[in-house]
Amino acid sequence: MTVLQKFEETAIFEFRIQIRVPEELKMQGDVKAPDEILTPNSLQWRCAAAIAGMAWFGVGYQLYYNIEEALAQSLPMAEHLINFFSYFTMETNLVTAVVLTIFCAQPQAERFLAGPSLNAALVVYVIVVGVVYELLLRHLWHPQGLRLFADTLLHDAVPLFYTLFWLLLLPKGKLRWPDPVTWLIYPLLFFIYSMLRGAVFGVYPYPFMDVSRLGFAAVMLNATVLLAVFFGLGAGVIALDRALGSDSRGRSGLGRAAEL
Repeated sequence: MTVLQKFEETAIFEFRIQIRVPEELKMQGDVKAPDEILTPNSLQWRCAAAIAGMAWFGVGYQLYYNIEEALAQSLPMAEHLINFFSYFTMETNLVTAVVLTIFCAQPQAERFLAGPSLNAALVVYVIVVGVVYELLLRHLWHPQGLRLFADTLLHDAVPLFYTLFWLLLLPKGKLRWPDPVTWLIYPLLFFIYSMLRGAVFGVYPYPFMDVSRLGFAAVMLNATVLLAVFFGLGAGVIALDRALGSDSRGRSGLGRAAEL
């Protein structure tokens, strides 16, 4: 073997090492490959920005309408705003908008502020928002015009598109089976806050939580059923995440084996 041949063989070997190391790191989730870096031109960024825009517009327009209504009827503004932000729909869509905005504006903050567990928990919350509204609340009022559009964004579009965003565009395989228990903290806090506020002011956000009309026992039964729904959806999300994550790792492992 000539010196030139040895030099060519060494260069090829070093080039392969340089290629494989980033690939291994990419598989472990430590770094992102160049084509996975979140930029305004990536599909992931554009979808996150679009869903965030839907949520911001829906919450913003409903807030504007409520402020306008309070001013027109000379209602106490503070009380009106507290009522507005005491709905699970508004709180959930606001959190979704904030998380997706951070996701787009500060990709490096993704692990801390918009990590896999929070992203998956939001899937559970928005699904509950959409399903409960469709089954129990939609028939109670009939908004018109832009308010109907905002209502559709908050109860239909954001739940649907955020779920698809998580399912199709976010990485899988990092969730743990105990996570659904942690995800119950938010709905539990919402329920406790609603009960305390209702006991003091006599105002409940939803008919199925109205103790003055249904009684405490019936409301507790409704709350237990809803918490079971939250937990069941959470377990389903974990199972789906692990299945998709295992499938992805399996394909990657087969790909590496084929290279050897």
